Amino acid sequence: MSTPVPTSSPARDEGVVLDAVVVDAVVVGGGLAGLVAARTLARAGLRTLVLEARDAAGGAVRAHEVAGLRLDAGAESFATRGGTVVAFLADLGLGDAVVSPAALGSWVHLPSGDGPLPRTGLLGIPSQPWSRDVRRTLGTLGAARAAADRWLPARVGRSATSLGELVRRRMGARVVDRLVRPVVGGVHAADPDDLAVDAVAPGLTAALATHRSLAVAVATLRAAAPAGAAVLGLRGGLHTLVDALRTDLAAHGATVLLRSPVTRVEPVAASDGGGRPDVLVTHRGGTVRARRLVVACPQGLDALGALLPDLADVRLDDGADVRLVTLVLSSRGVGPGVAGASGAGARGSGAAGLDDAPRGTGVLVGRGATDVRAKALTHATAKWPWLAEQAGAGRHVVRLSYGRAPAGSGSGSTSRSASASGSDEGAGADLGDFDLVTQGLADASVLLGVPLDRTDLLGDAVVRWSQALPRPSAAHREATARVAAALASAADDDRAPRLAACGAWFAGNGLASVIPQAESAARALV
Repeated sequence: MSTPVPTSSPARDEGVVLDAVVVDAVVVGGGLAGLVAARTLARAGLRTLVLEARDAAGGAVRAHEVAGLRLDAGAESFATRGGTVVAFLADLGLGDAVVSPAALGSWVHLPSGDGPLPRTGLLGIPSQPWSRDVRRTLGTLGAARAAADRWLPARVGRSATSLGELVRRRMGARVVDRLVRPVVGGVHAADPDDLAVDAVAPGLTAALATHRSLAVAVATLRAAAPAGAAVLGLRGGLHTLVDALRTDLAAHGATVLLRSPVTRVEPVAASDGGGRPDVLVTHRGGTVRARRLVVACPQGLDALGALLPDLADVRLDDGADVRLVTLVLSSRGVGPGVAGASGAGARGSGAAGLDDAPRGTGVLVGRGATDVRAKALTHATAKWPWLAEQAGAGRHVVRLSYGRAPAGSGSGSTSRSASASGSDEGAGADLGDFDLVTQGLADASVLLGVPLDRTDLLGDAVVRWSQALPRPSAAHREATARVAAALASAADDDRAPRLAACGAWFAGNGLASVIPQAESAARALV
């Protein structure tokens, strides 16, 4: 397994004891949401401390080096909806680094064969069910059933409690099985039958009520989005966002402590003589008194429960464990053979077919496909022109993802927060790094239609993310709604500490959800 490289910055890392220090705000969790919240607080002039349990900030936005290339070890793009992320990046000084992916499209791998994903869809839901690419993937009968959505009464699907149920009622089972399920599995590592509609497709329910057709609702939401690609990235990798955030935090006097898990929180009398109590936060480096507390990770729910008794029994759904296999391949037959964990070996040239980007920017895998174990593949050098230029002619970066929750797993969890028991279909969970790279080569060969083996490798890496993707099921949404209600009640109670929560566990997956909510949560405390 490769260890993601921590981002460098002038902010402190560890070994700093802050016993009995008083700060204006403590942020529990140095993932992306925590850094964004801390930035808002620090720029408002508040002395801010971020406590992160891991050895690097940024959460699932991190970097690692493979075959001399600095690559994303986690998230590598963001949704454009709302324009909030682009505006945030511009304010951070990264506006000129925002880039679009190549317009090559992507594919889905099904037991019935491969087919293109609709380019005008939303989570796989087609806005043009009778288009050529949709007919190719669904077949004539499946496309005809999907197109019938336009003539169904508006009441059909109105009572649906999940995304899968809604799409199945409006457009039929093939749309769910061949389009929506692979996309949702790739994006959320979950099954659409376990996800609340508005949690993963904000505005879709309202648009359907207005337009009385799911296809038209999707088209309306797509038309309202910014022109261009539905996702964007950053030149140099999304991990450069973490570098920029930490530099900005240091410039505004904030401190980031790594390897500093929080072990205890308790309310104490206000140090400034005010009415609201402070929060005494005990962590690995000591104890700090904070006038405000922001919980930016699911593990911090225990902290909120200690301060707000109404949350003592709240349970979150476990997110899925995700394993990412990165392969750097040579299409020119100049690879060292077995690389990374693999040692030295013969040279090969089987990867020459990669030069044609045979599956566009990547492939999503439908359930029921038994010839591969991966859930998704990204041909990163085909997707991002800047990376292709950096890698050089004849070098390709391919990343495969393993791990998603089985259908029916979103009914609730007995764990309080993220644990080590995240479930998937066993894909890769039983394999060590060497065997997972071997599996990745085999899966990439099938998904791309190009014969690959270790002789094509220039480098490889395996990164394992535990509980990486919160599953926005109905049960999880109910839990976070309770958290939101308790925080709102505390805000109106002068006897309660100043508290806020943010993060993917609370706001939903993706930067487009996380960043604006983290900023809003922090602003409420200023």
